[in-house]
Amino acid sequence: MTDIQTRLFSMADEKYKSFSAPLIPSVSPERIIGIPLPAIRKYAAELSGTKEAESFLASLPHFYLEENHLHGFLTERTADFDRCVSLLDIFLPFVDNWATCDSIRPPVFKKNLPRLLPHIRRWLDAPDTYTRRFAIEMLMCHYLEEGVFSPEYPLLVSTVEPGEYYLEMMAAWYFATALAKQWEAVFPFIEQKRLAPAIHNRAIQKATESRRISPEQKLLLKTLRLPG
Repeated sequence: MTDIQTRLFSMADEKYKSFSAPLIPSVSPERIIGIPLPAIRKYAAELSGTKEAESFLASLPHFYLEENHLHGFLTERTADFDRCVSLLDIFLPFVDNWATCDSIRPPVFKKNLPRLLPHIRRWLDAPDTYTRRFAIEMLMCHYLEEGVFSPEYPLLVSTVEPGEYYLEMMAAWYFATALAKQWEAVFPFIEQKRLAPAIHNRAIQKATESRRISPEQKLLLKTLRLPG
């Protein structure tokens, strides 16, 4: 067992493992230590910039879920945009669960939105599910506000093909959030039924559960649900 694994196991919480393991079915229980994310983030802050961290980042693949979380948190602490992207290019193909994927939020991206877009387009064309999920997440996190939004972005997400549950769920989350922030531009995707049925219905469900969608908009969305 490595020093990092030993440290991670010292933070294990069996109750948290029992709670979280069923929520991440793509990872077998024996690969889950059971550590709340804030504790792993705190450890990443302590470890960041050390030789041990650099060695860890180069030691893919990892076995434990929490090692992948730690890898993501160390990566997002990278202040250099190009290095952050390079680390993600190496790491994302090894991500095998939604929890690791969705927790990676590099602050350096916010300062480099024009530079990030070509990488998002590239990640959207990747063969693996979680690289594409991450790309959609970045579009949702950074490109829905006035001044940075473009109708091109929901069009990119609308091309997601059905059949991959965790990709469908992220696309639905994107459209539900986009409806709340860019209704006029995004509603036609729902009205004209331009999304795969599973994404269409999940987006409506998520949107109607949102406090950012008006009651009138929710009623309209409910009339557009597809059967099945």
